[in-house]
Amino acid sequence: MNDLQVRAATPADLDTVLAFWKTAAEGTSISDDTDGVARLVARDPEALLLAERGGELVGTVIAGFDGWRCHLYRLAVHPDHRRRGIGGALLAAAEERFAALGGRRADAMVLDRNDLAHHAWRAAGYGPEPQWTRWVKPLTG
Repeated sequence: MNDLQVRAATPADLDTVLAFWKTAAEGTSISDDTDGVARLVARDPEALLLAERGGELVGTVIAGFDGWRCHLYRLAVHPDHRRRGIGGALLAAAEERFAALGGRRADAMVLDRNDLAHHAWRAAGYGPEPQWTRWVKPLTG
């Protein structure tokens, strides 16, 4: 795995990332568009982490920190590259980022129906908190 590189995304990566998520991520979000990801990268240039092997995008994670909590989103590994430590490398980079920022606990949003992801998150030391339910409201502008 020594040829795996993890780096922060740049604005030039946005189209590649969005296309990647269509192949590697489970489900979509209201902010999964060029404008949404561009705002993320502009606001927090170190939050969107990319894993590349041989110049090819093979994994992503968003490691967002709001000054109080550490949030993980869009952990995705290309189906042809799974079970090779890429997700673990991305999570390690995210956790290092959080520790450097003073974060104390990371949480992840994981779809209930995504059993494959459940195994990956558990293997990385994460576990569900069944007492919480996520409440959402789409904002219109």
